[in-house]
Amino acid sequence: MLIRNSIYNDPALKRLLLIALFALVLINITFSTVSGQKARSETPPLKERLFYGGSFGLQLGTYTDIDVSPVIGLWVLPRLNVAVGPKYRFQKYYDERANMYGGRAYSQFFFIRDLDNLIPMGVHLGFFLHAEDEFFKFFYTDGVDSEELFSNAPLIGAGISQPIGRRASLNIMFLWALDDPNDFYNDPEVRFSIIF
Repeated sequence: MLIRNSIYNDPALKRLLLIALFALVLINITFSTVSGQKARSETPPLKERLFYGGSFGLQLGTYTDIDVSPVIGLWVLPRLNVAVGPKYRFQKYYDERANMYGGRAYSQFFFIRDLDNLIPMGVHLGFFLHAEDEFFKFFYTDGVDSEELFSNAPLIGAGISQPIGRRASLNIMFLWALDDPNDFYNDPEVRFSIIF
């Protein structure tokens, strides 16, 4: 099969990660009540709360992997966003080929919106928790046989956001698949994205 097995498919490790993420959220909620950030008194208009972006992955060679995942999202609250978008992924390893068509929906909670507000060093990084659900049809062929599968994979993790303008940012995320029966994901799955 095209997808590599991971040594980190331990259910106990996944549970430990989930508990650690929830502990971070609880600590942040407590910390946020003590040192709140300035907030606008009125809700921004819808066009200011919408964002666009996504990710693009490219690996060429003996093992080829191309991933295109655009998104459109909405800032529901100043620290919480939701986004949806289509997803296409192509993989090739010698005569084996796989095409994946589908979509994804995710939500991000920024437990630190700007590190400079906590530690004034001029570093404006944001830190967030990420929960995502990917679903796609998987068409696989090895030149002789072909197979069609449907996959639905929930992923959780955390990420770092680097602002590159008033509304744009570069993000890196480390995600773990909670259920991956077809071994589509590495643990952790590292993703880079841009939103604007």
